[in-house]
Amino acid sequence: MTMICTTGSQEWEEEAVCVIMCASVKYNIRGPALIPRMKTKHRIYYITLFSIVLLGLIATGMFQFWPHSIESSSDWNVEKRSVRDVPVVRLPADSPSPERGDLSCRMHTCFDVYRCGFNPKNKIKVYIYSLKKYVDDAGVPVSNTISREYNELLTAISDSDYYTDDITRACLFVPSIDVLNQNTLRIKETAQALAQLSRWDRGTNHLLFNMLPGGPPDYNTALDVPRDRALLAGGGFSTWTYRQGYDVSIPVYSPLSAEVDLPEKGPGPRRYFLLSSQMAIHPEYREDLDALQARHGESVLVLDKCTNLSEGVLWVRKRCREHQVYDYPQVLQEATFCVVLRGARLGQAVLSDVLRAGCVPVVIADSYILPFSEVLDWKRASVVVPEEKISDVYGILQSIPQRQIEEMQRQKWSSVSNPLFLPLIPPQSQGFTAIVLTYDRVESLFRVITEVSKVPSLSKLLVVWNNQNKNPPEDSLWPKIRVPLKVVRTAENKLSNRFFPYDEIETEAVLAIDDDIIMLTSDELQFGYEVWREFPDRLVGYPGRLHLWDHEMNKWKYESEWTNEVSMVLTGAAFYHKYFNYLYTYKMPGDIKNWVDAHMNCEDIAMNFLVANVTGKAVIKVTPRKKFKCPECTAIDGLSLDQTHMVESSRDSKTCGLKQLETRLPGSQDRRDFSGLSASTSSLPSLGQCLLRSWSTELTLSCTKTTFLRN
Repeated sequence: MTMICTTGSQEWEEEAVCVIMCASVKYNIRGPALIPRMKTKHRIYYITLFSIVLLGLIATGMFQFWPHSIESSSDWNVEKRSVRDVPVVRLPADSPSPERGDLSCRMHTCFDVYRCGFNPKNKIKVYIYSLKKYVDDAGVPVSNTISREYNELLTAISDSDYYTDDITRACLFVPSIDVLNQNTLRIKETAQALAQLSRWDRGTNHLLFNMLPGGPPDYNTALDVPRDRALLAGGGFSTWTYRQGYDVSIPVYSPLSAEVDLPEKGPGPRRYFLLSSQMAIHPEYREDLDALQARHGESVLVLDKCTNLSEGVLWVRKRCREHQVYDYPQVLQEATFCVVLRGARLGQAVLSDVLRAGCVPVVIADSYILPFSEVLDWKRASVVVPEEKISDVYGILQSIPQRQIEEMQRQKWSSVSNPLFLPLIPPQSQGFTAIVLTYDRVESLFRVITEVSKVPSLSKLLVVWNNQNKNPPEDSLWPKIRVPLKVVRTAENKLSNRFFPYDEIETEAVLAIDDDIIMLTSDELQFGYEVWREFPDRLVGYPGRLHLWDHEMNKWKYESEWTNEVSMVLTGAAFYHKYFNYLYTYKMPGDIKNWVDAHMNCEDIAMNFLVANVTGKAVIKVTPRKKFKCPECTAIDGLSLDQTHMVESSRDSKTCGLKQLETRLPGSQDRRDFSGLSASTSSLPSLGQCLLRSWSTELTLSCTKTTFLRN
């Protein structure tokens, strides 16, 4: 899923700025903006910001929430957040304080999904703590006021259909303690105030917003206030402080371009090839940029703060080069590429200005986590250059084809439809649902059912009967097992039936298993489920496959040889989230499903591509104790053992590259990631996780670097 799209300017009736909110207010958005234009009191920005933060949380683990109705509330208003006439809480000097941020936190370790609880409307609920005035022992206020920006953010939340004033129904908790700007905070006392919150519980399920982290002289890249397990939506994360799949990187808000009506400008060459508009740049970087301008003349423009403005002229809206004055941010529209250079902080507000102006950002900030990088494909809209290459940036940009530059210029941050259309809620029953696709192998089917039923975490077993010419066995003949067993008869004999989102699936986890997989033991299946629980957005499977480039035959091939090179796992024995059944059935292009059903082949390849495209993550292979073969199967009984089946798979496997493979070994309590082993350089392009870049039968794929993790 990519959120950067190539649509032109639009008028949106009943604008769905929120990716997971259904707003009833009408807005108009015009012009090429990656960040939505601000409206009165910057309302849309904060509605969008909160919405996309929730999308980030969902995309990285909170699959189970999706709203179905609007339940608005106007209980929370500006007057309630006035610091006057609110309860006063005294914080003794020895008041407890949270631990520093737990860098090991991930969704599956620090977020309590069961606190979100099933409710009749299948909706995530957000609670905002009532405002209190915190003072120290001397009676000095810890904070005198709430900033306008945070006030608007809380208003956006309280006006959404996620807000609840019932703390017992809440899934997320947002404090009324403003930590947007660390420069205004008393670090110790703010942490003590957080610890006073009634549901703090080490910060579990609490969401904090911070745009300006750190302070002199170190300028840490994350909020310095101790926050323990609280989630942080921060505007300046580095790879050292960002908890991937848990925190959310957000843009630093800039009011400058928001208050100026910039006309839309189409793709194509501009007056300046490269422009730098930031003030207070480090002297060494300023020298490098000035040298670029001296070397390349009028195609490069390096601006700085104006020192010769007339009295009354707002200096923040002007930039200067020697005695020439330029309007800001309008001047950004005159450049093809605009520099976004780190300052004392990694996150810079100029990124929002540049994107709003339709200029391609050139991000020069080592280790910076770009906003919403886990759900946005920034390679399509920006260029990232290492700081040590700043003097070479002009040559790097010149090497980009003009067609690609124009594609970057077309990128907009438009309204985004929510990917979660099903009532994906916290599971009614824990564990997993096993889905067995079968046709006529009753004896083998019963053996699989008997073995799978021994797995402790099995919640239900669903048999998909794919034979329309023969009835399934009578009820009395089926194995007697401890969990519910349901037989679903299909209307047509199609492989895609195994991936249909049946109503009977009440668990998040699904085990897809063929009716001839009799070699896996119950403890091996249990281990695979435990691995999936740690990585619920991955395909976790047992039999692996490899697709690679055959230099001798000059074509791609698809193999099942027993090597350490694996690029996908077969869905004949694999765990995955039930959400992907919905995507496979309703969101994958029909041509792909039709081909799979017509050839009775490659449904596993299609599912691997689908999951990789949505998550951008590799599969995880779980290695069974024994070699994964079916000694009792024959080519007559098994579709996958037919030689034509492998030939079809090989012929239709397209170009792809492995991002990363992780292997887990059952039979022990050791679940650590094994030491990395890099593949040889010559084999890098030939191995791969399929990163599907477009939903089409052409399956355009990209190759990325390969790292193997093995025992």
